Amino acid sequence: MNKILVTGGCGYIGGHTIVDLIQNGFEVISVDDLSRGSLKMLEGIEKITGKHVKNYKVNLCDLDDTEAIFLENSDIVGVIHFAAFKSVPESVKDPLGYFHNNFNSLINILQCAEEFDVDNFVFSSSCSVYGNTTELPVVEETAFPEPESPYARTKQVGEAICRDFSDINKHFNTILLRYFNPVGAHPSGLIGEFQDLSESVVPVITQTAIGKRESMTVFGNDYDTRDGSCVRDYIHVSDIAHAHTKALQYIIDDRNKSNCEIFNLGTGNGVTVLELIDAFEKVSGQKLNYKIGPRRAGDVVSVYANNNKARKLLGWEAQHDLISMMDTAWKWEQAYAGKKAVAL
Repeated sequence: MNKILVTGGCGYIGGHTIVDLIQNGFEVISVDDLSRGSLKMLEGIEKITGKHVKNYKVNLCDLDDTEAIFLENSDIVGVIHFAAFKSVPESVKDPLGYFHNNFNSLINILQCAEEFDVDNFVFSSSCSVYGNTTELPVVEETAFPEPESPYARTKQVGEAICRDFSDINKHFNTILLRYFNPVGAHPSGLIGEFQDLSESVVPVITQTAIGKRESMTVFGNDYDTRDGSCVRDYIHVSDIAHAHTKALQYIIDDRNKSNCEIFNLGTGNGVTVLELIDAFEKVSGQKLNYKIGPRRAGDVVSVYANNNKARKLLGWEAQHDLISMMDTAWKWEQAYAGKKAVAL
């Protein structure tokens, strides 16, 4: 078996990716300091896969503790690096905290990969690198404008760190995955986003519907879009997860054409926030209590993907449509709240 280290494995995307890795024959260990993740994720993973996944409660900004994981696991063949702070509004309020955490953790994990000869690395990047681009849909070659938030800057610089590191380590294979807006939950209803008050739009929708929030705010309805609200490319988290497995297989099998490659992960369809709410109302049969508020600092107007490269080279394609995304998100919210048994 090929052992993969997943950083941030107790988080939303990391947890779903661990499930996909296990189901495709990989052995997985996790490192997560649990400042944002939850051990409930690993409990759900074990129920889905029948496999217990060990988690190291380590802050990756501590190099000694990070090295200890590699010393104990000399058979690691690849790393998928999710561990990072990811809130746009929070990053606007605390840029130094974001730079400290996201840069130092990445540098330490790359240093350990070099020290322990782990040559396969997948970096969790984001469509936020494209900022307020005028080119839509964006392709991997789309030029970066000035980032709209400190979080986005950490992804732009993080990619540059990975590229520079790969340039001087020709044996080191890096994949930069720029994914768009992961939503939904595992179809089993056993794992999803373990956050009581998330800032991501779909959990905000479901938390409002179930009563955790009195109402939700749509930030701006005066953008130059078809209904005035921001446009995003929403993609099911299980599709994102499978792309990470595909990316690892791609570099482990030496199918990569260079030792640092970039892929967009999106459906290719732009959906407005108001259209997202409408899809939820159709799935749930509920009217959502929302209001229109002012624009939010750090938000881009519109971004969605050209995913041709991932389809062609990775053999990956999104399988879930918007209704499936909202349906699994709503079922997860109900299951997580413990309101009733959810028939899936």
